[in-house]
Amino acid sequence: MTSPTITNLISLTGFLKLPETKPASEYIDGNIYQKPMPKGKHSALQTFLAPAINQIATPKKIARAFTELRCTFGGRSIVPDISIFKWELIPLDDNGEIQNEFTNPPNWTIEILSPEQSSTRVINNILFCLKHGTELGWLIDPQERLIMTFLPNQLPEIKQNQDILPVLNALANWKISVEDIFSCLRLN
Repeated sequence: MTSPTITNLISLTGFLKLPETKPASEYIDGNIYQKPMPKGKHSALQTFLAPAINQIATPKKIARAFTELRCTFGGRSIVPDISIFKWELIPLDDNGEIQNEFTNPPNWTIEILSPEQSSTRVINNILFCLKHGTELGWLIDPQERLIMTFLPNQLPEIKQNQDILPVLNALANWKISVEDIFSCLRLN
């Protein structure tokens, strides 16, 4: 696990008053951890997946995918690579527009592992989300070309090649394989 950016324990309220960093920092158990700067494969996967999910889910008002969205709940403030919220659970302001503050866990969280990133801390965040109501988690590992899937009260599963990935129940008609996702890394 990488060492915290700030080693002194700080409160969540204190953390939220700090200016945002680039790349984003997360608040976990009183410590602040800065996420690594996304690189080529990470960026390609993220910019492929979020629009693919939105293309299926948004027109039918099922869900919406957000990239690098700060989610603060359960005493943590994390920034999943992609957070998917069911349509009716997207927080709105008084004007009917999407709020800036998201204080609930996403319904589906997707993390894309960077080479210098701690898989333990990323898995810890996915498990934390599941404990707080998230229905599905994916950990995408571009180096190993696999996706680890997480469902509540089940052991994680490794998906590879042509394995079809689990998605939110409301998107059950959408079939996507591990290879479909990793194909976005090729330019041919």
